[in-house]
Amino acid sequence: MEALNLFDHPLRGTPFGLALDLCVLLAAAAWLLSVITREYSWVDRIWPICPAVYCILVAGASDFDSGRINLMTALVFLWGARLTFNYARKGGFSKGGEDYRWVVIRERAGPVGFQVLNIAFIAPGQMLLVWLFTSPIHQAWLWSATPLNWLDAIAAAVFLVLFIVEAIADEQMWRFQQDKKRRIAAGEDAVQPFITTGLFSYCRHPNYFCEIAMWWVIYLFAVTASGMWLHWTGLGCILLTLLFIMSVRLTESISVSKYPGYREYQDSTPALIPVPKIGRTKLLS
Repeated sequence: MEALNLFDHPLRGTPFGLALDLCVLLAAAAWLLSVITREYSWVDRIWPICPAVYCILVAGASDFDSGRINLMTALVFLWGARLTFNYARKGGFSKGGEDYRWVVIRERAGPVGFQVLNIAFIAPGQMLLVWLFTSPIHQAWLWSATPLNWLDAIAAAVFLVLFIVEAIADEQMWRFQQDKKRRIAAGEDAVQPFITTGLFSYCRHPNYFCEIAMWWVIYLFAVTASGMWLHWTGLGCILLTLLFIMSVRLTESISVSKYPGYREYQDSTPALIPVPKIGRTKLLS
């Protein structure tokens, strides 16, 4: 499997180096499509798919002989399937299915500022981030001779628990939003304009918490392979965590402006880290 050789980089000639070359092409395509269509969710549409593609490139280069790489690839495929399904049923792949937050950012940044943001972050920056948080698969490839061990089993189990919890959170949000739309269409008043029940009573963004945690678990596989707790492939997890924290702040600034009661929800429920209702404190808000 040969790299595309788009440019020289330290991973040139490795399977994950090929993934980087592909990442650059996809970033350029996402930017070009955003300019042509004036929609800025093209990265959102390929976000769920790219990590699985990058992992399969590495697994295929190993002839699917590495149990750890195969396991990581399977888990990432699960992650991508859930996210793709949830994004599709919300209309994200349809024309005009742009994330509403891009509209708000466009208004706040202005035409010129938003185009600068688009060419610097929305397309290339986010695509590079996706490649980075998938990079633990490269560390596992470098140390593919290390056999699976008990820590891999724990990591896989934790990942699956987080996967199930996030799927439940997605379903709870979906049902809430569908019921809200039904009530509005019928001319009824929405009993509650934003969800505060189920998993959302323990933290305001349980799906975000699971999303962040799952990629830290993927990083744990790289740790078990190499025996090193700190290495560059953890950078993606750090940046992803920061991105979600910024996303929470943006999303909630919109919610506060729309719903007067949202501040009370913020005061009573932590943002990302779920804690018991008794003795809870306000975290990451």
